[in-house]
Amino acid sequence: QVQLVESGGGLVQAGVSLRLSCAASGDSKCIASMGWYRQAPGKERELVARDISGGSTNYADSVKGRFTISRDTAKNTLYLQMNSLKTEDTAVYYCNAVGWGACFGDYWGQGTQVTVSS
Repeated sequence: QVQLVESGGGLVQAGVSLRLSCAASGDSKCIASMGWYRQAPGKERELVARDISGGSTNYADSVKGRFTISRDTAKNTLYLQMNSLKTEDTAVYYCNAVGWGACFGDYWGQGTQVTVSS
């Protein structure tokens, strides 16, 4: 099993930066990939960015060039650096991990609220 805890959300003004963190615990060695998703009010949850073990990453078009996903495997922590925030980035941000082998499955954190004001 894998447990995920997000932190770093908050209320900020448009244009500033914010960094989210996701600490993984439990059977974190069997995590194949990790990513960030978000869900705005009245909308479906969407992929923001994903880090696949081996160095591959992918981003939603809406955040390319502004957001950067990174992973510190020594600390079992995933980050999302968000620059030039826009009001449309307002959402609950969720950390996700996909496990393989003994911890095969899809794991989610509790979410952290990011609110960007104009």
